[in-house]
Amino acid sequence: MLKITLQKSLIGRHEDHIATAKSMGLRKIGDVSVQPNNEATMGKIKKISYLIKVEEE
Repeated sequence: MLKITLQKSLIGRHEDHIATAKSMGLRKIGDVSVQPNNEATMGKIKKISYLIKVEEE
């Protein structure tokens, strides 16, 4: 499992990046989501890597 924390604001970002963050349950700075370590999650992480912090759980 991966612990994902939103570290930067979604204001002014591309619409698809905002949608990706929201699909992971990240809506405001400091929100934390636990996601499975699989291909789909890794694709989402790669897309918005500049907005988040990822830790192994």
